Amino acid sequence: MSHISYNKQWQDAQLAVADMLAIETPAQPRAPETDINAAFQLVATMFVKYVQIFRKLEQCYDQIVHPQKRRLVRTVLDGVMGRIVELKHEMITMDYSEYHYFDDILADLKLTPNDLEIPIPNYFVLERAQAIEKRERLLGQILARMTSENDKPDGTGMMSIDDAIRIIQTHERARQGRLRAKQMRELRLNDQRARQRANMGESKMDKSLAATIIQKYYRRHVVRREAKKFRDEEYMFLGMAMPTFAKDPLKNVLAGVRAHEDERRKRQEKHEINYQQALVATREKIKQTEGPDMKERLQDQIRQWFIECRNASKKFPDFPDEDDGGSNAIFANKTLGEIQAELDADDDEGWTLPESEFVNEMIKPSTVTYQNFWETRDESNNFEQNYDSEIIKEEKRAEVVDEVRIEVDALMREELKNLKAAIDKTKQKKKKKKKKKKKKKKKKKKEKDLTPDRTIESLYEELVMNRIIVRPPKVALSDFVGDFNYLPSLIRQAKHEPMPTMYDAKQLAALYGVLPFGSEKVHETAPQVKGLLICGPRGCGKHTLLHAIVNELGANLFDITPSNIFETYREKEGRKMLLHLCSKVGKALQPTVILIDNCEKLYKKKLKPEEKQFEPKKLAKALPKWLKLIKHGDRVLLVGISNEPYQATVKPMMKVFSRCILLPRPEYGTRLLLWKTLIPKYGGIITPALDLTSLTKLSDAYSSGDIHDTIVEVLTERRLAKMAKHPLIATDFISGLAQRNAIYKEEENAFKSWWKKTPLGKKHERFLEEQESGEGDGKGKKGKKGGKGKKGKKGKKGKKKK
Repeated sequence: MSHISYNKQWQDAQLAVADMLAIETPAQPRAPETDINAAFQLVATMFVKYVQIFRKLEQCYDQIVHPQKRRLVRTVLDGVMGRIVELKHEMITMDYSEYHYFDDILADLKLTPNDLEIPIPNYFVLERAQAIEKRERLLGQILARMTSENDKPDGTGMMSIDDAIRIIQTHERARQGRLRAKQMRELRLNDQRARQRANMGESKMDKSLAATIIQKYYRRHVVRREAKKFRDEEYMFLGMAMPTFAKDPLKNVLAGVRAHEDERRKRQEKHEINYQQALVATREKIKQTEGPDMKERLQDQIRQWFIECRNASKKFPDFPDEDDGGSNAIFANKTLGEIQAELDADDDEGWTLPESEFVNEMIKPSTVTYQNFWETRDESNNFEQNYDSEIIKEEKRAEVVDEVRIEVDALMREELKNLKAAIDKTKQKKKKKKKKKKKKKKKKKKEKDLTPDRTIESLYEELVMNRIIVRPPKVALSDFVGDFNYLPSLIRQAKHEPMPTMYDAKQLAALYGVLPFGSEKVHETAPQVKGLLICGPRGCGKHTLLHAIVNELGANLFDITPSNIFETYREKEGRKMLLHLCSKVGKALQPTVILIDNCEKLYKKKLKPEEKQFEPKKLAKALPKWLKLIKHGDRVLLVGISNEPYQATVKPMMKVFSRCILLPRPEYGTRLLLWKTLIPKYGGIITPALDLTSLTKLSDAYSSGDIHDTIVEVLTERRLAKMAKHPLIATDFISGLAQRNAIYKEEENAFKSWWKKTPLGKKHERFLEEQESGEGDGKGKKGKKGGKGKKGKKGKKGKKKK
């Protein structure tokens, strides 16, 4: 795609943003919504539309090369990203469920499930590529040093004679076996050649008969080939064609697209360097040429203000302090609309859409800038998409004005003081200025630094040496396979709650673990998630999901599982030091993900003897206090993984892990995708001989990990070598599946029962009961006024209190 195509895509996204702003900030105040279902439908529709905008803007920001356009797109992109996270949390406060389904909305908007998938912005990793590369290099050096130290000979003694003889005998037997095998192969080949020569000498076929036989076989081959081609074309027309993974015709096309995208990113870097140089040069030029005029003009304006105040009140005014804005405060008056907005309050009952800082401070101003400048700008002469010098001048002129204003304010304060002394005859002894009593701000308790004399690099090395910081496998969120849930609306009409799919779990991972932590601006304002619980039956991909979150963020991974820290950070002081190091290093090298594996052991009532030795409950007591030290802007996420969360005490565990991703057993669609995706990944070829539908049905009770391990076990080098003559069939995989333990219904029911006991699960059950009975407002314990503002504070009309 050229820059014209991306500009058109940006334009389409901005038009969609304008439509959303008409909903977010209507000209007339929207009446409170008393029907919670209608309110939820509005928020869900906004969520889906914002996701469409987000997909377009992410691609635009990744590929547009114009440096100033990219900055504006980035602001809108972060604003839309934060708004998506806000709307997700708003939906949770409305129906008290982690999982939400949009199949009916997709049908109304004529969208596909792929249009709902949340992309991960490439800039999360690309803009920190150098820092990530430096960190990986340091981590590799430390791990290599650890490996070399462990591999050093201990010097306890040499190999014994018996061991040496045994090794020599083994190698000798192997050599003799290879020699015998070679001799036997040559004998078989000689016998085969001799029989062929004997058969050829016994009878000679007539040339015409030989030609007829050859023709017959060739014609049969041609007819079969044409019939297969016709059948494949028919299946392709009907949409029943089996995908061929042996030779992908799109592989070269996709490689070309990726190469083109990489080339555009290189152009971005080049344009960015030129832009930064122009910023410095333009600022200096404006300061030298226009600075004196700005200074003189500001002085004249302030002197005029002195005279007007003197004429009106018979005395000179007080000059505003720099903390209050200086001379800016003189000319900044609130409009009637701003004053009215502060005074208005609507006491009507019902739900109203909460205000959003992302909309008011990021999306709306950027949209106005786009409409006023970029929408109608003619760029026919800027084919290379270089920076616009006029925009730089306007931005830098504003910066120079602010810098000059500070200098002028200092001079004018002194001038005002002299004027008061000379004309008003003010005496400082009699009339002292009443100093404004500054409110003493309560000092926030800061975490005590237990390692003030150590550098972050030394602390990082200590954590790596103690195996706290680990290197995760390279897994992307797109590698987490899951199919869309197509029938949740019908299931709910039948008064049943639909089970989430792997697709839904992947969406939650993006919304809870990736989007809020990938951008600093989003994390500072978005609803904060400090603890995330990933639970589900064994083999369902909990660790894969964790590693995907870490890799998409380019984050550090800390493992503070009790069994992992027991040898190095024991007793109370050791745990205190560990949490301090996690906080200090994690915040310095953010984003950071901290893992606690088998976290249910921290909250179990009765521990097994082998579990007690690691003292998990003592770590559980220290976590709530430590989490309070993580504030907005600290991109540190605590992740707990559990196979058996129902064994833990619910309340204390969910107090630490405020959000939960429950991974289900894979349903039919996900299992079919797993077989179709993993078999080609490990070298297999899917042919019509492989009955995938039957294989999917037979693997009903097994996890995605079981399916993965079975495919790896079956597709050995020997089996892949035979695939040309013996294609894969379903029975090749059945024996491998049969050797694995299935996930039974009782285990699934245990997870469902556990979730209903969680605080959110209880509220959701109460919400469903109220919906069915028609009693109450369908909001559980929540008050009549719906919606929460930032940080959970409820104001009138669902807005923040100002």
